[in-house]
Amino acid sequence: MDEIEINIPLISVIMLTYNREDLVSRAIESILKQTFKNFEFVIVDNGSTDKCGEIADEYAVKDERILVIHCNRGNIGSGRNTGLDMTTGEYITFIDDDDWCEPDYLDFLYKLSTENNADLAICGASDKYFDEKNVMTAEEAVIELLRRKKYNVAFPAKLFKASLFDNIRFSESAKYDDIELMPRIFGRTNKVAYYGLPKYTFYRHENNNSAWTTNHSLLDAAILDEYLTVYRNRTDWLCEQFPKSTAAWRYFGWSFMISMVEKINRFNISDCENQYNALRNELLENRNSFLKSNFLQEFERDWVEQYIK
Repeated sequence: MDEIEINIPLISVIMLTYNREDLVSRAIESILKQTFKNFEFVIVDNGSTDKCGEIADEYAVKDERILVIHCNRGNIGSGRNTGLDMTTGEYITFIDDDDWCEPDYLDFLYKLSTENNADLAICGASDKYFDEKNVMTAEEAVIELLRRKKYNVAFPAKLFKASLFDNIRFSESAKYDDIELMPRIFGRTNKVAYYGLPKYTFYRHENNNSAWTTNHSLLDAAILDEYLTVYRNRTDWLCEQFPKSTAAWRYFGWSFMISMVEKINRFNISDCENQYNALRNELLENRNSFLKSNFLQEFERDWVEQYIK
């Protein structure tokens, strides 16, 4: 009896979609046009009330690599967890339903990972790219991650060894857990390979989950409270995981705090008074250490001199 050939995909692409019927086809098409063909495409319809789910189903009929899962409405974390639980690939990458990839996105990241024996590969994006290549240890890669000059905590534009997600999942209650989760995943790697050529486009618009980062008038007390919680949790974990770089982890926490103090002042955000006072007090207590940090940027020094006195 002849053996049955089982085609196991090498890369699993996960996309969560919710009420983006005017954008989701562009994202799907960008994956189907990939030069790298050995992938599965897991699309999680996260309780959409528009035609997102129907559009995804129509593509699935045409391409057997697509698996569509329809769920009750949940947060981003629950949707991504549903996708992770269904993947079978050796590698995992994410695309958001309002973004798109270049045709060689998968091929580029796969070669970058395998040629450098790296558990995690990162490309540039349309808004942040450099013709520069680096291979880093986990600790070096986390420091570069938190500097946010070349790449950030967003899950797209990265290719992960699937094993990095063993016994780790997204929060199904927090809204901004990428800030805390991504460093933990980086911390599991043997090496991280980065090549900053732009292979991914983040589409920024008013309904984007991180819209407040470009439209700061959307910042409010609830958003700030959640961000502060995940930043503090992240700092504590990094200090325990990589104690030699404790000074760096503390700096990155203070850097976020002073940026929020500056924004609350500049945009006259009125409902963050309690958070503002708490931030100022913490920064005042650590003012000298912050100002002596090797990572300190000149504009941060100016903000400290203006607001923390």
